[in-house]
Amino acid sequence: MEKKQKTNKKNIDKEEKISYDDIAFENNEDAEDIISADIIKKLREKLKKCVEEKQEYLDGWQRTKADFINNKKKEEQSRALLLLFAKEDLILDLLTTIDNFDMAFADKKVWESVDENWRIGIERIYSQLLGILENHGLKQFNPLGEEFDPTRHDSLETIAVIEKDDANKVVDVIGKGYVFNDKVIRAAKVKVGQYEKNKQEN
Repeated sequence: MEKKQKTNKKNIDKEEKISYDDIAFENNEDAEDIISADIIKKLREKLKKCVEEKQEYLDGWQRTKADFINNKKKEEQSRALLLLFAKEDLILDLLTTIDNFDMAFADKKVWESVDENWRIGIERIYSQLLGILENHGLKQFNPLGEEFDPTRHDSLETIAVIEKDDANKVVDVIGKGYVFNDKVIRAAKVKVGQYEKNKQEN
């Protein structure tokens, strides 16, 4: 009787050892093979998921980085434009002073009658002022003889011309034009030639 109980106990222990997830195996080696295959499968699935998540995070980081760089560039451009517009307003205000110099120099007879030392000093101040403005992107232009261009010239009146080639050309400049960083900030004030056919030519 005691021997039979020992045999039953031995069978029970054997069943406990070789059972895995309610599956009975013939021996421990089969159990280990299936357990190993199951673990490998799960690890592969987990690795695949990790790789997918890594790629997703990498893509998101790269997009965020690109957005940051683009926003930084836009901010720098906006700041540069703001400074440019502020500078343009200042230069436009200073052009009134330049105009006053030009008006003073316009009447050569009166200007040359002024004391020479004083005149030279004023001319130097004028040159220095123009030089400073040029260093900041301002350019002065005199369109005498150019074809009339409404984007660069402001026509105050037309003048009859004898030569046909002078038609629609700037024949007189009342006020010089100014370009700031390749943009016309003030058109030149001009008189434009208008050719009228001679009656004798008809």
